[in-house]
Amino acid sequence: MKLNKIFKWGLVVLILVSVALLVWGFAVGFESNGAKPVDVLLSWAGIMLALALVAWIVVGLIISIKNDPKSIIRMAIVLVGVAVVCFIAYLLAKGDPAVGYTGKPVSDGMLKLTDTILNLTLIAGVGAILAIIIGEIKLAITNRK
Repeated sequence: MKLNKIFKWGLVVLILVSVALLVWGFAVGFESNGAKPVDVLLSWAGIMLALALVAWIVVGLIISIKNDPKSIIRMAIVLVGVAVVCFIAYLLAKGDPAVGYTGKPVSDGMLKLTDTILNLTLIAGVGAILAIIIGEIKLAITNRK
């Protein structure tokens, strides 16, 4: 129970900080101040993503070990699978400059990473659509009785 309380209050703190940063961004103006609020919000989003990944891996690992020590193998397979998908998305990324972009020049590495994220978004979107379709087909087959 104590761990649940820690997670609950930690989540409340993270939500309050997120809302405070969002309100600050709107109050200051996202397009004024040299886009500083946007940079802060993007940094905070990265921190939240890192916290989510750490929580998923560490807490999941602890609970897995406690409940079923053999589930570590499944978790390792999932992590390797995610790493392979990210690597494939990176290999498929062309890194071409954005069409019609007239702003500050962007490095080739940043263009490659941007294309990688776009590829990962595409893979996740297609995967979600396939999961919905397959789930509905399975549901229709099991409820056919």
